[in-house]
Amino acid sequence: MKPINEMNVSFFSRSSNEGFARAAVAAFAAQLDPTVDELSEIKTAVSEAVTNCIVHAYRDTIGIIYIKAQIYEDGRLVIRVRDKGCGIENVEQAMEPMFTTGGEERSGLGFTVMQNFMDRVRVLSHVGKGTVVTLYRTLESRPVGND
Repeated sequence: MKPINEMNVSFFSRSSNEGFARAAVAAFAAQLDPTVDELSEIKTAVSEAVTNCIVHAYRDTIGIIYIKAQIYEDGRLVIRVRDKGCGIENVEQAMEPMFTTGGEERSGLGFTVMQNFMDRVRVLSHVGKGTVVTLYRTLESRPVGND
């Protein structure tokens, strides 16, 4: 099935851009007429994925974060958050609650939050090449415009 709408955005991995990422995806997802709770959960999941790029993928450097969001006729929202950072050595371990490589100030709950707020989370990573986190969420059945 082809998407009925799509957006692409990229920005530097600065913490000040995390709010921009949340707002951009929320504005795009608004076409699906989400509830306040649905929109809040989507924004939080995106925030966690972007924060992972900033804190872990690019650690002590500035890189580019890419977001691609797609809407499908059946109300499905697919969001890909991609970086070209250090990659994740062990994805399964990284997705365990409380695991972090970010030091004592990090909780290690980013992937857990994403999994709780989205229908599905897929993580593909290659050490030294980067990571793609794909977030899937189907919203309540509401009419979707094709304008």
